[in-house]
Amino acid sequence: MYRKCTFCDYHLDSCPDQTENDRLNARVLSHVTGEYGELEVINSGSVFELSETTREIIRRVCAEKGVSIIHFESHYLYRDRIEALRREFDGFELKMKLGLETFDAAFRENVLHKGIPDTDPAVISRGFQEVNLLFGLSGQTLASMERDMEQGLACFERICVNIMCPNSTPVRPDERVIGAFAAELYPRYKENARVDILMKNTDFGVGD
Repeated sequence: MYRKCTFCDYHLDSCPDQTENDRLNARVLSHVTGEYGELEVINSGSVFELSETTREIIRRVCAEKGVSIIHFESHYLYRDRIEALRREFDGFELKMKLGLETFDAAFRENVLHKGIPDTDPAVISRGFQEVNLLFGLSGQTLASMERDMEQGLACFERICVNIMCPNSTPVRPDERVIGAFAAELYPRYKENARVDILMKNTDFGVGD
Protein backbone atom coordinates (compact mmCIF):
# COMPACT_ATOMS: atom_id res chain seq x y z
CA MET A 1 0.00 0.00 0.00
CA TYR A 2 1.32 3.46 -0.92
CA ARG A 3 1.24 5.66 2.20
CA LYS A 4 3.56 8.53 1.28
CA CYS A 5 1.08 11.18 0.06
CA THR A 6 1.54 14.12 2.42
CA PHE A 7 -2.13 15.20 2.32
CA CYS A 8 -3.84 11.81 2.72
CA ASP A 9 -4.84 9.92 5.86
CA TYR A 10 -7.43 7.60 4.28
CA HIS A 11 -5.20 4.56 4.78
CA LEU A 12 -5.64 4.91 8.54
CA ASP A 13 -9.05 3.25 8.30
CA SER A 14 -7.51 -0.05 7.22
CA CYS A 15 -7.83 -3.11 9.44
CA PRO A 16 -5.12 -5.79 9.86
CA ASP A 17 -7.84 -8.46 10.06
CA GLN A 18 -8.54 -9.35 6.42
CA THR A 19 -11.53 -11.51 7.34
CA GLU A 20 -13.15 -8.51 9.02
CA ASN A 21 -12.36 -6.36 5.97
CA ASP A 22 -14.08 -8.88 3.71
CA ARG A 23 -17.04 -9.10 6.07
CA LEU A 24 -17.45 -5.31 6.11
CA ASN A 25 -17.07 -5.10 2.33
CA ALA A 26 -19.73 -7.77 1.87
CA ARG A 27 -22.15 -5.80 4.06
CA VAL A 28 -21.54 -2.62 2.10
CA LEU A 29 -21.85 -4.35 -1.26
CA SER A 30 -25.14 -5.92 -0.19
CA HIS A 31 -26.69 -2.46 -0.60
CA VAL A 32 -25.88 -2.27 -4.32
CA THR A 33 -29.13 -2.03 -6.28
CA GLY A 34 -27.82 -1.87 -9.85
CA GLU A 35 -30.26 0.97 -10.54
CA TYR A 36 -27.84 2.83 -12.79
CA GLY A 37 -25.96 -0.15 -14.21
CA GLU A 38 -22.68 1.19 -12.83
CA LEU A 39 -20.73 0.80 -9.59
CA GLU A 40 -18.02 3.10 -8.24
CA VAL A 41 -15.74 1.21 -5.87
CA ILE A 42 -14.18 3.56 -3.32
CA ASN A 43 -11.82 1.77 -0.96
CA SER A 44 -9.43 4.38 0.45
CA GLY A 45 -6.65 3.02 -1.73
CA SER A 46 -6.17 0.95 -4.86
CA VAL A 47 -8.33 -1.87 -6.18
CA PHE A 48 -5.21 -4.04 -6.18
CA GLU A 49 -5.12 -3.78 -2.39
CA LEU A 50 -8.52 -5.43 -2.10
CA SER A 51 -8.45 -9.13 -1.31
CA GLU A 52 -9.37 -11.79 -3.85
CA THR A 53 -12.43 -12.53 -1.70
CA THR A 54 -13.68 -8.95 -1.89
CA ARG A 55 -13.04 -8.76 -5.62
CA GLU A 56 -15.05 -11.95 -6.08
CA ILE A 57 -17.92 -10.44 -4.08
CA ILE A 58 -17.80 -7.37 -6.34
CA ARG A 59 -17.99 -9.57 -9.45
CA ARG A 60 -20.87 -11.62 -8.04
CA VAL A 61 -22.90 -8.64 -6.87
CA CYS A 62 -22.42 -6.78 -10.15
CA ALA A 63 -23.50 -9.84 -12.14
CA GLU A 64 -26.56 -10.37 -9.94
CA LYS A 65 -27.62 -6.72 -10.04
CA GLY A 66 -27.02 -6.14 -13.74
CA VAL A 67 -24.10 -3.78 -13.26
CA SER A 68 -22.07 -3.66 -16.46
CA ILE A 69 -19.62 -0.80 -15.74
CA ILE A 70 -17.34 -0.80 -12.71
CA HIS A 71 -15.20 2.18 -11.71
CA PHE A 72 -12.01 1.26 -9.84
CA GLU A 73 -9.23 3.47 -8.51
CA SER A 74 -5.57 2.59 -8.67
CA HIS A 75 -2.27 4.18 -7.76
CA TYR A 76 0.07 4.69 -10.70
CA LEU A 77 2.55 2.14 -9.33
CA TYR A 78 0.02 -0.64 -10.12
CA ARG A 79 -0.49 0.44 -13.75
CA ASP A 80 1.13 -2.71 -15.15
CA ARG A 81 -1.54 -4.84 -13.45
CA ILE A 82 -4.52 -3.15 -15.07
CA GLU A 83 -4.75 -5.49 -18.06
CA ALA A 84 -4.76 -8.52 -15.77
CA LEU A 85 -7.57 -6.91 -13.78
CA ARG A 86 -9.57 -6.43 -16.97
CA ARG A 87 -9.17 -10.14 -17.70
CA GLU A 88 -10.23 -10.96 -14.16
CA PHE A 89 -13.39 -8.90 -14.67
CA ASP A 90 -14.06 -10.22 -18.17
CA GLY A 91 -17.61 -9.38 -19.17
CA PHE A 92 -17.59 -6.03 -17.37
CA GLU A 93 -16.40 -2.67 -18.64
CA LEU A 94 -13.81 -1.23 -16.27
CA LYS A 95 -13.19 2.48 -15.86
CA MET A 96 -9.86 2.97 -14.11
CA LYS A 97 -9.37 6.16 -12.10
CA LEU A 98 -5.94 7.58 -11.32
CA GLY A 99 -5.26 9.70 -8.24
CA LEU A 100 -2.99 12.16 -10.01
CA GLU A 101 -4.02 15.33 -8.09
CA THR A 102 -2.22 17.67 -10.52
CA PHE A 103 -0.33 17.63 -13.81
CA ASP A 104 2.25 19.97 -12.27
CA ALA A 105 4.96 17.35 -11.73
CA ALA A 106 7.12 19.49 -9.44
CA PHE A 107 4.20 20.31 -7.13
CA ARG A 108 2.87 16.76 -7.31
CA GLU A 109 6.14 15.11 -6.33
CA ASN A 110 7.92 17.72 -4.19
CA VAL A 111 4.87 18.83 -2.20
CA LEU A 112 2.29 16.03 -2.43
CA HIS A 113 4.76 13.11 -2.75
CA LYS A 114 2.49 11.17 -5.11
CA GLY A 115 5.16 8.79 -6.40
CA ILE A 116 4.33 9.29 -10.09
CA PRO A 117 7.64 9.62 -11.94
CA ASP A 118 6.33 10.27 -15.45
CA THR A 119 5.60 13.82 -16.59
CA ASP A 120 4.06 13.34 -20.04
CA PRO A 121 0.24 13.43 -19.73
CA ALA A 122 -0.10 11.06 -22.68
CA VAL A 123 2.06 8.49 -20.87
CA ILE A 124 0.43 9.02 -17.48
CA SER A 125 -3.07 8.48 -18.86
CA ARG A 126 -2.33 5.11 -20.49
CA GLY A 127 -4.67 2.48 -19.11
CA PHE A 128 -6.70 5.03 -17.15
CA GLN A 129 -10.00 6.59 -18.21
CA GLU A 130 -10.63 8.88 -15.26
CA VAL A 131 -8.52 11.10 -13.02
CA ASN A 132 -8.74 12.62 -9.55
CA LEU A 133 -7.53 16.20 -9.14
CA LEU A 134 -6.95 17.91 -5.79
CA PHE A 135 -7.49 21.65 -5.40
CA GLY A 136 -7.42 24.09 -2.50
CA LEU A 137 -3.75 23.93 -1.53
CA SER A 138 -1.25 26.70 -0.95
CA GLY A 139 0.89 27.10 -4.04
CA GLN A 140 -1.99 26.51 -6.43
CA THR A 141 -3.47 29.36 -8.45
CA LEU A 142 -6.56 29.92 -10.51
CA ALA A 143 -4.43 29.49 -13.63
CA SER A 144 -2.83 26.25 -12.43
CA MET A 145 -6.21 24.74 -11.49
CA GLU A 146 -7.68 25.69 -14.85
CA ARG A 147 -4.70 24.12 -16.64
CA ASP A 148 -5.20 20.93 -14.65
CA MET A 149 -8.88 20.75 -15.55
CA GLU A 150 -8.32 21.38 -19.24
CA GLN A 151 -5.42 18.90 -19.37
CA GLY A 152 -7.56 16.35 -17.56
CA LEU A 153 -10.42 16.77 -20.02
CA ALA A 154 -7.96 16.44 -22.91
CA CYS A 155 -6.41 13.19 -21.64
CA PHE A 156 -9.22 11.41 -19.77
CA GLU A 157 -12.86 10.59 -20.32
CA ARG A 158 -13.81 12.06 -16.96
CA ILE A 159 -12.27 14.14 -14.19
CA CYS A 160 -13.14 14.32 -10.50
CA VAL A 161 -12.15 17.52 -8.70
CA ASN A 162 -11.66 17.10 -4.95
CA ILE A 163 -11.44 20.20 -2.77
CA MET A 164 -8.98 19.78 0.11
CA CYS A 165 -10.73 19.27 3.44
CA PRO A 166 -9.14 19.38 6.91
CA ASN A 167 -7.81 16.02 8.09
CA SER A 168 -5.16 14.64 10.42
CA THR A 169 -2.20 15.50 8.15
CA PRO A 170 -0.19 18.75 8.40
CA VAL A 171 -1.48 19.81 4.97
CA ARG A 172 -4.26 22.34 5.42
CA PRO A 173 -6.81 23.76 2.98
CA ASP A 174 -6.02 27.23 1.62
CA GLU A 175 -9.27 29.16 1.79
CA ARG A 176 -8.07 31.78 -0.70
CA VAL A 177 -7.38 29.11 -3.31
CA ILE A 178 -10.71 27.42 -2.59
CA GLY A 179 -12.49 30.77 -2.86
CA ALA A 180 -10.90 31.47 -6.23
CA PHE A 181 -11.99 28.05 -7.50
CA ALA A 182 -15.53 28.48 -6.17
CA ALA A 183 -15.90 31.93 -7.71
CA GLU A 184 -14.33 31.36 -11.12
CA LEU A 185 -14.06 27.69 -12.06
CA TYR A 186 -16.95 26.00 -10.25
CA PRO A 187 -19.64 27.98 -12.14
CA ARG A 188 -17.89 27.28 -15.44
CA TYR A 189 -17.54 23.51 -15.03
CA LYS A 190 -20.37 22.45 -12.71
CA GLU A 191 -22.71 21.55 -15.58
CA ASN A 192 -20.03 19.71 -17.58
CA ALA A 193 -21.18 16.08 -17.81
CA ARG A 194 -17.56 14.90 -17.76
CA VAL A 195 -16.69 16.69 -14.52
CA ASP A 196 -17.49 15.72 -10.92
CA ILE A 197 -16.76 18.40 -8.32
CA LEU A 198 -16.59 17.38 -4.66
CA MET A 199 -16.54 20.49 -2.47
CA LYS A 200 -16.64 18.12 0.53
CA ASN A 201 -15.03 14.70 0.68
CA THR A 202 -18.43 13.15 1.46
CA ASP A 203 -20.15 14.51 -1.66
CA PHE A 204 -20.13 11.06 -3.30
CA GLY A 205 -22.32 9.89 -0.42
CA VAL A 206 -19.65 7.95 1.45
CA GLY A 207 -17.58 8.67 4.53
CA ASP A 208 -18.26 10.97 7.43
